[in-house]
Amino acid sequence: MQKIHSTRDFDFYSPEFSELELDFAGDVHAGFPSPAEDFSREKIDLNKLLIRHPEATFYAKVKGNSMRGDFSEGDLLVIDRSVEYSDNRIALCFIDGEFTLKRIRYIDGKCFLTPSNDDFPLLEVNPESNSLIWGVVTYSIKKH
Repeated sequence: MQKIHSTRDFDFYSPEFSELELDFAGDVHAGFPSPAEDFSREKIDLNKLLIRHPEATFYAKVKGNSMRGDFSEGDLLVIDRSVEYSDNRIALCFIDGEFTLKRIRYIDGKCFLTPSNDDFPLLEVNPESNSLIWGVVTYSIKKH
């Protein structure tokens, strides 16, 4: 990943497209696994899985806590600018000259950008709001 831009709330990266297939163990049970199950030798390429539109896809690392509950600082987001936004999708938005993550909500025929953290305001999208939905979050990668 190559850093292409940094703001107060995000570091932006361009994806590097290489082919690297990793062993894929298949489904993982959260409860007691069956001792009869064998591990699969299937391969998976994360680029092929995570990136549908390479020319419209970029990564961003989360800074800040307006989406606390959905994302933590340092989470890596895969953002696709070619995906159409819809109700309840999380999007990277450009509001008053700043990038921010918000959930898109349609309420009573109006579009709102909503934070997960109640300490931040709900924003109505209208011609006067000076906001733009920049891209839709398609995947997030969390470090544990």
